[in-house]
Formats: sequence, structure tokens, C-alpha cells
Amino acid sequence: MTERVGDAGTVSIPAGDVTLVGDLVVPAEAGAVVLFAHGSGSSRFSPRNRYVAGRLRAAGLGTLLLDLLSEKEEQVDEARGGVLRFDIRFLAGRLVAATDWLRSHPATRGLTVGYFGASTGAAAALDAAARRPQTVAAIVSRGGRPDLAGALEAVHTPTLLIVGGADTVVLRLNREAMRRLGCEHRLEIVPGATHLFEEPGALERVAELAVDWFRRHLLAGS
Repeated sequence: MTERVGDAGTVSIPAGDVTLVGDLVVPAEAGAVVLFAHGSGSSRFSPRNRYVAGRLRAAGLGTLLLDLLSEKEEQVDEARGGVLRFDIRFLAGRLVAATDWLRSHPATRGLTVGYFGASTGAAAALDAAARRPQTVAAIVSRGGRPDLAGALEAVHTPTLLIVGGADTVVLRLNREAMRRLGCEHRLEIVPGATHLFEEPGALERVAELAVDWFRRHLLAGS
């Protein structure tokens, strides 16, 4: 499948008084685009998210891997002990800015939007979806912390929670968070997998589940 790439794959996204950097790839016949929200201490270069993004593109979905902090903010946040990267409300605001940008960018205008969130990025994705209920059509959380989201009851977007079977604390937190979700949702447990899904076949299973969920909720009828 051919791909059309904006700005050689790298895009600049205004978010208030800063500019965020992302990698955007859109297959020529894409009917939807998935925005990735990485977890604390990670970046758009996360090998796990990039692997999943490749699988989504192979299934006909566009992808935007985004750094939620500017380079200067990353440096300041590192010195302050990571305050911003754990500020879910702040990160959700950045996702909303990127979502609005996708809706107006020539390569993605008119495409259905989904979120793929990992760790704390999943909480930010849920809060951002609550702010843009008419725009965000599906969410997938990989080893996420939905319990940190402040607007779970307001989320109306179909949500898939994927957790490793050996990631017992996060699994418990996901089960508790599910009780607050009023939207369509499902919990998928990858047997034997730990938080980073580094076990043989674990990340492949994550990608398979994500592709199926996004196909169902983003591409149905397209």
C-alpha cells in the first residue's frame, strides 16, 4: 500500500504557546487516523508504539506519533522531577490540540480519529476523548492507567483496555476503572505479559487486538 507523508513524515503542531513535533504517515486510501499518546518517560520514538503503528498502517490506518512536551519542556520537566509528564489534564489538553490539528490538516481532514494510549498516555487519551466526543471514535489502551483519568464517567468513546496478565497492579487498576466507564468497553488480558509486553508474542497480540478494535470502530462503513 502506498503512503503519502506530510513534511517527510515530520509535522509541527501548534499547542498554545509551544510547537509539538510528531511523525505523521497516512496510507493513500486511509479512512481513519490514530493518534498515539505515549506514557511517562517515553517519546514518539518508543519502539513498542512504532511497532503497533506499523501494523495499523498495514491495515489501512494513518498514524500520528506525537511528543506531548516540547523539547524545552522536556528539559525543564526532567529537572523538576517529571511534574508535567504526570499532569493528565495538561497532557489531555495537548492531545485535544493535536486532534483539532488533524481535523484541519490536508492529509487527514475528514478522517475519523482514534487514540492509542500507553501508561499515563492512556489516561490523557480518555480525558481528551471526553472533551471531543464527536471527533474521537475509538480508544485503545496498552498497559494504561485509566484510573488516573479525571473524566471516565464522561467518556462515550468505545474503549479497549489491554493489560498483561503478569502486570497484576495495573490489571487491578484497570478492572476498577472499568466500573466507571459508561461507554462500550472491553478488557483484554495478554497471558504472561508484563507491563512493557516484552515477552515473545505479547506485543504482536497487542497489535492484533488494536487493529481489530480500530477496524471495527473507525473503518466500519468506510
